[in-house]
Amino acid sequence: MQHNVISALSSNAISLSLALVAVLFLAWMRSKKISFGTRVMVALGLGLIAGLVIHQLSASYESLQTFGQMFVNLIKMIVMPLVVASVISGITSLKQPEQLGRIGSMTIGLFLITTGLAAIIGLFTALLIHPGQGIELVPPADFKAREIPTFWQVILDLWPVNPIDDMAKGKVVPVIIFALFFALAMVKLDSKKPELVQPIKQFIQSFTNIMYEVTKSIIRLTPYGVFMLIASMTAAYGLETLLPLMKVIITTYVALFLHFLIVFLPMIIFLDRVNPIVFLRKIAPMMAVAFTTRSSYAVLPINIEIMVKRLKIPENIASFVAPLGTAMNYNGCGGVWPAVVAIFAAEAYGIPLGITDYILLVLVAMISSIGVAGVPGPASISTTVVLTTMGLPLEALGLVLAIDALVDMGRTLINRTGDPIIALFIARREGVFDEKAFYEPDEELSESFQGE
Repeated sequence: MQHNVISALSSNAISLSLALVAVLFLAWMRSKKISFGTRVMVALGLGLIAGLVIHQLSASYESLQTFGQMFVNLIKMIVMPLVVASVISGITSLKQPEQLGRIGSMTIGLFLITTGLAAIIGLFTALLIHPGQGIELVPPADFKAREIPTFWQVILDLWPVNPIDDMAKGKVVPVIIFALFFALAMVKLDSKKPELVQPIKQFIQSFTNIMYEVTKSIIRLTPYGVFMLIASMTAAYGLETLLPLMKVIITTYVALFLHFLIVFLPMIIFLDRVNPIVFLRKIAPMMAVAFTTRSSYAVLPINIEIMVKRLKIPENIASFVAPLGTAMNYNGCGGVWPAVVAIFAAEAYGIPLGITDYILLVLVAMISSIGVAGVPGPASISTTVVLTTMGLPLEALGLVLAIDALVDMGRTLINRTGDPIIALFIARREGVFDEKAFYEPDEELSESFQGE
C-alpha cells in the first residue's frame, strides 16, 4: 500500500505541483474578495496553461482527473434532493394552483421550440461550412454502436416506476414527474385539510433552505474544480489531436453563437422586454459555471439563485423552470450538435441528403433532446438517435467524440442560458416580474458565493 501511494504521488509530481500553485493562487484571490465569476475564468485560463504544459511533458494527469471527478461527484450528490425540494416547494407556493398547467405547457413548449430552432440553425451552418469535406473516416476498432430504444420505449423510460430507484440512477424526468404528483396532492389536500399538510410544507421549506446552503458550500469549490477539469482535459488532448476536426469545432461554435444571436437575443429584447446587456451581466456567473464545468447539474443551484436574486423572478417560477430545464432544455446538446454531426457524417461518407431528411433531422432532434441527463457527455445519446433514424453511419460519432469535451463547454452554456430567458418571460406574462427591482444593484449573489 505504501509503495502504491509513493508511486502515485511521484508519477503525478508535476501535475500535483501545478495544481497546488493554482489552488493557492485561487485561494489568495478569494481572500482579496475578487468576484466568483472572475475566479472561475482565471481558473479556466490556469487550467489551459497547466494542461498544455503537462501534455508537452507527457506527464501523468491522473491526480487532476481524480480531483475533478470528486468535484463532479459532489455536484451529482446534491442534484436529486435539490430537484425534488425545488419542484415541490415551487408548486406548493403557487398562489393560484391552476397556474401550473399554463406555466408548465408554456415552459415545455418554449423548450421544444427553441431546440427545434437550434437544430435548424445547426443544419444551415453545417451546410454552409461543410465540416465533413476533406476528412476520410476510419471507424475506431473499439467503437460499438449503442443499443437504440424505440420511440415508445423512450417515452416509457421517462415515466417513474420507483422514485427512489430513479433518484439512484440519476433519472431526472421521472423524479420531476413524481415530485409533480406529490406537490399536486399537497395542494389539493391543503385546500381541504390544511392542518394535515402544514407539517410537511414546513419540512419541505426547511429542507429546501438547507439544500441551498449545502449547494452554496459545494459551488464555492467551483474555481478549484474547474481548474482540475480543464487541466486534465487539455493534458489529455493537447492541440495536435484537435486540428483534423477543427472545422467541426468551428461549425459548432458558429452555430451556437448564431443561435444566441438569432433566438436568445430577440427573446430577451421582445419577449422579456429588458435591457439585454443588463440581463447578460446578471447571469454572467451562471454562464461561466456552465462553460467551465460542462454540467447542467452544477448550474442548477446558481441558476435558481440568479433568477430569484438578480432577475427578480418569483421563487415558485424559478424553482419550477430551472429543474425542468435541466431535464428538457438542451438547445446545444439536442439541437445544434446532432445537426452538425449528421451533416458531418453525410459529407464524410458521401451520402446525399434531401429536404425530407432535413425535416426529419429537426423533428428527431427535438424529441431526442427530452430527458438528456445534465452531466458532461450524454449529448452523444441524442446524436446517436438522430444518426440511426437518418440511416447515417454511427462510426462518425466515434471520431467526433475526441472533441466532445471541447464543444460541450459551448453546448452547456447555450443549454442553460435559455432557462432564465424563458423563466423571465413566464414571470412577466403572469404579471409577477418586478421590473424596477430588476435594474437595482446585485450585491447579494456575489456575497453568497464569496463564502464569507
